[in-house]
Amino acid sequence: MEEADETLMVRVGHGDREACRTLVERHLGRIVAFASRTLGSRAEAEDVAQEVFLRLWTNARRWRTGEGRLTTWLHRVAMNLCLDRLARRREAPLDAAPEPIDPHPGAPLLLERQAIGHRIADELAALPPQQRIAITLCHYQDLRNVEAADVMGISVEALESLLARGRRTLRARLSAVAAEIL
Repeated sequence: MEEADETLMVRVGHGDREACRTLVERHLGRIVAFASRTLGSRAEAEDVAQEVFLRLWTNARRWRTGEGRLTTWLHRVAMNLCLDRLARRREAPLDAAPEPIDPHPGAPLLLERQAIGHRIADELAALPPQQRIAITLCHYQDLRNVEAADVMGISVEALESLLARGRRTLRARLSAVAAEIL
């Protein structure tokens, strides 16, 4: 039977490296995926995930069982680190190079889907950070609205407003490729 996150956190707080390794294995993929969608960079996402789990290790002694879900805390830490990185980008903008297209021979359908995926990712990346994070948490990370609102530190109503504005913007921007997507 799989040991609960909260039990593992107590063990991590007592210096149990194996418990920490179990938590990393259990949650790393979702944190990297969230950060990657938020930042638009897999390399930066991996750096964020590394920092998230370093903070898990260093803050485990202060963990209070029953005050919240570990996944919510992990996503909140990841969100804050992503927002910090996005703020630094605004301070010192870099030229954004487009992703290279996969030259896999004989796969025009794969290339077309990849192009649509890139278009969606580009439009998601163009949203304001709060809208992007809300959509990523709910649609890609499969968090319920209550959990996503908790991660973001906002009310459920504010989250739903961010989702509605983000979806409306994406729908308008992606209307040209909507037939291909659907």
